[in-house]
Amino acid sequence: MSGRCSAWVESGSFWVEFLRGLKRRGLAGVKLCVTDQHEGLKHAVARVLGVPWQRCTVHFTRDMQAHVRRDQRGMVAAALREIFQADNGTQARERVTIVLEKLSPTAPKVCELLEQAEDDLCSFYAFPREHWPKIRSTNPLERVNKEIGRRSDVVGIFPNDAAVVRLTGALLLEQNDEWLVQRRYLSAESLAAVLIDPEPAIEAVVEELPVAA
Repeated sequence: MSGRCSAWVESGSFWVEFLRGLKRRGLAGVKLCVTDQHEGLKHAVARVLGVPWQRCTVHFTRDMQAHVRRDQRGMVAAALREIFQADNGTQARERVTIVLEKLSPTAPKVCELLEQAEDDLCSFYAFPREHWPKIRSTNPLERVNKEIGRRSDVVGIFPNDAAVVRLTGALLLEQNDEWLVQRRYLSAESLAAVLIDPEPAIEAVVEELPVAA
């Protein structure tokens, strides 16, 4: 991605136009957006889509380890995993309180950031349990992006933008077929329960654009 495009991605205005573009192309029924921490994107989601936002729990855990000593990182990661592996949202919030009390003497910065991010980190608990592993982090989508990047590196140089779109489109179609036939991203049964439930549900996940060569 060029330096100019990278600058666009850092701005909220880029993400507002990006999401509006998706809506013009037919995006509808979005119930939750899952991304890494990015204030511009978060605000664009609220402004354009008006749906809850889930902050990636994996990235949050990694970020928090930067605020403690090396010998404390395992303890912090284990404490946060307890929150993200709770049986339900109520238990998760109870565990947040316990973690704050446990870490406050040794990791005050982690506690400050956790308290600020609690709602965004626990949004996934409002959805069916079967969906939790797929919607509490961006890891499933990052694996797809990584494969697109790997295949792009093999090609090396593209003659034009259309060639990039063709390669990326072909890879995404392959992934879609795999999720539909071999290893479903979300099962038809769990989605059926969501579709008849008036409470928030997930039908789409928004992540950053795949990086092309």
